[in-house]
Amino acid sequence: MPLSKRKTGYTSDWVRLVPFLLFCLAFEVVPILFLIRGSIIDRNTSQLTIQHYLNLNHPLYLNSFLNSIKISGLTAIVGVIFGTFIGYAIYRWPSRRIQEILMTLSDVTTNFAGAPLAFAFVVILGMNGVITQFFLEYFQYELYPTFSIYSFSGLTLAYIYFQLPLMVLLILPAFAGIKQEWRESAQSLGANAFQFWRHIGVPVLMPSLIAGVTLLFANAFGAYATAYTLVEAKLSLVTLQIGYMIAGEVRKDPAIGMAMAVVSLIIMGLSIGIYQAATIRARRWSKS
Repeated sequence: MPLSKRKTGYTSDWVRLVPFLLFCLAFEVVPILFLIRGSIIDRNTSQLTIQHYLNLNHPLYLNSFLNSIKISGLTAIVGVIFGTFIGYAIYRWPSRRIQEILMTLSDVTTNFAGAPLAFAFVVILGMNGVITQFFLEYFQYELYPTFSIYSFSGLTLAYIYFQLPLMVLLILPAFAGIKQEWRESAQSLGANAFQFWRHIGVPVLMPSLIAGVTLLFANAFGAYATAYTLVEAKLSLVTLQIGYMIAGEVRKDPAIGMAMAVVSLIIMGLSIGIYQAATIRARRWSKS
């Protein structure tokens, strides 16, 4: 191909990317830059400072990060474990039609989050919820106050609801990447099912499992509407504290909120970085 034509092709490709790059610049890069600027500028003196980050050592903010990491890690692990088994069951289902229905259901439930999901859980597991009243009427068992949808355990249950189907969608392509030839070769060498999964299946799935844990962790760490609707001031989480600091009326301090947001971005950026690295490795397995 002549050099002039090749350069023309590269130029046209970059021109097509301009709207996307402008969108990223306006809605991702610029807000992050303003966020970083607001976290290191003193509003009174307009001088550079790291005091806002040092103030995050307060027990309230530390507890917020601890709770967010705890609930994100817990729901990510539970989501990966059960989502993997559910995904395998869907993958092995003999009917292609049923598989498509279950995958569609997983896609729908993954996107059903936020305030609507919280209200749905209140209707089902609230103090006067359907399941709560069912246990009370037919089994004379009171869920409250042992369990509460407005507590850490209740919020964990709500998070798992949208974490499970997300993991199902992530793990299904990984199961498809386990070639039938590998199973047949392992059987011909005398390996049973347990040995196949231990030495071949699980190592092949491991990059996808790591990617699932990190993505589910980031997904839960950044959740806001569900937590705000269910627990609000009863449980301190990073996203809730950022909202209180930036738009609240009692503890309003935008600079602290921006500092918390920057730290959250770093945590989620590391998670996404691990996810990308694990995804690349999983793709290598699928192409081998």
